[in-house]
Amino acid sequence: MQKLLLAVDKISTVAGQLFSWLIVALTALISWEVFSRYVLDNPHPWAFDVMSMLYGSLFMMAGAYTLSKNGHVRGDVLYGFFPPRLQAGLDLALYFLFFIPGVVALAWAGYNFAAESWAINEHSNITADGPPVYPFKAIIPIAGAILLAQGLVEIVRCIVCLKEGEWPSRGDDVAEVDIEKLKEQVHVKDEDIAKLDEFVTKPKWSQK
Repeated sequence: MQKLLLAVDKISTVAGQLFSWLIVALTALISWEVFSRYVLDNPHPWAFDVMSMLYGSLFMMAGAYTLSKNGHVRGDVLYGFFPPRLQAGLDLALYFLFFIPGVVALAWAGYNFAAESWAINEHSNITADGPPVYPFKAIIPIAGAILLAQGLVEIVRCIVCLKEGEWPSRGDDVAEVDIEKLKEQVHVKDEDIAKLDEFVTKPKWSQK
């Protein structure tokens, strides 16, 4: 079971990492468009549409990745103090009440939007001779499907936590600095930090 959970985590992670390169493309496109518009006096009418599609694709495909890393925003002020079983029970209820209906609706509506867009060879009408929209709309059901799969994995994690009293492990990836792990790596103890703080904050005249 754990291997299956981590396999779905891996799919979400790879998808998120691949689409994260759109940040580089978006930055380059915006920089070039600003230079072209204000220095060369040659704006491109399709640039705004392409920027919106790049950002939208990045935003949608980052959903499953963020969920796999447990990185979505929640009320951590209270949630963080709950025991694991209470956290899992609360998460499980919210997944069934809000997440599953919302994501299923997203994937289903996205499929219909994408199918209609491909059928009519849809192009953007914001500007004359706008770029094609159907590849962008095809991202919606794909992102919804991956997010739904990751959500089902999170539901299984909640059930495991309710049974065992602790959360199952997740795949490793780039994360914020873990202070406790950092202290272990450099062999620093809390009392050492307290002594250093006392030395730094204590006036020099009182150390004599």
